[in-house]
Amino acid sequence: MARKKAKHPYRALAVSLGLTVIMLTAGVYGLETLSWTTTAKRLIRPLLRLLGFILVGLMAGQVIEALGWTRALAIAARPVFRFGRLGHRCGAAFMAAFISGVTANAMLVEFYRAQKITRQQLFLTNFINQFPAFFLHLPTTFFIVVPLTGRAGLLYFLLTFSAALLRTLLLLCYGHFRLPPSASALPAPAETRSSKTKSFQEIIAGVRRKLPRRMTMVAVYVIPIYVAVFLANTMGWFAFTQDALAHLVVSSFMPVESLSMVVLSFVAEFTSGFAAAGALMDAGVLTVKQTVLALLIGNILAFPIRALRHQLPHYMGIFQPKMGTQLLVMGQALRVGSLIAIGAVYFLVG
Repeated sequence: MARKKAKHPYRALAVSLGLTVIMLTAGVYGLETLSWTTTAKRLIRPLLRLLGFILVGLMAGQVIEALGWTRALAIAARPVFRFGRLGHRCGAAFMAAFISGVTANAMLVEFYRAQKITRQQLFLTNFINQFPAFFLHLPTTFFIVVPLTGRAGLLYFLLTFSAALLRTLLLLCYGHFRLPPSASALPAPAETRSSKTKSFQEIIAGVRRKLPRRMTMVAVYVIPIYVAVFLANTMGWFAFTQDALAHLVVSSFMPVESLSMVVLSFVAEFTSGFAAAGALMDAGVLTVKQTVLALLIGNILAFPIRALRHQLPHYMGIFQPKMGTQLLVMGQALRVGSLIAIGAVYFLVG
């Protein structure tokens, strides 16, 4: 399971930056809504912030592994990940995902490159890490949604949590029955001792040796992909796709004008969907059940497109384009499938 390394990462970065400049120049002179000033405000700062988060995540992953903290970090998740035959390293990445998804992904790819976990373990753990990601964003969203939608918002969170729990349990059962028992074996004693006896100077030297090359290869993919996504968003491709999907689903399955308003508002902007739902429910136009179903439909339509728009660059940078795209598409498919299943149960029995 040899990992292929680029021979000339800095040459690849130069080519990547050249392609990026060409795309930006074509966008600035080809789109009326885009200028160099707006590009600097709407593109450069978010891109630098994303690269900064990735850099910190890569560094944290290397330090955690070098210090031998993976087993300690995975203690809380050990029984669950032992059942799923994913091992303590995947458990450590799972616990790290409660703090930072980028750090968790960086840990997974470093373990995989060092041949300490398999491809199946990487994929399964990345999908399972949607569960801690739910809690990572919960404090922000909860105190926006519940004041706007009340009981319907609480039911919405209960259903989305149930969907996250359902796919986590199914993925763990898949790992239990499909992965070999040896996949979750603990490291050899020699490996554990060596990781614990590394000095601070050795850890810093290791980070200095590995991090520049690793970050360079991430930037090779992240920068042009981020710019391409930015230009596609500026041209309205994502908005058009979301709007078309929203109209299609509403007119086909829920031909109610008030429900379509909620779904379209949700697709247009996260908070506005909940605001529209709360206003219609308070006015007596929507029942609680209709509001919850409309919010679930808006979630199903909006979030996969937003994931492609916001997460695709860093996924393709950290995991490389092919694997990153597979992880993102498959993860969103699992997410949508679980939401549809939970929503159908609620529709039938709620």
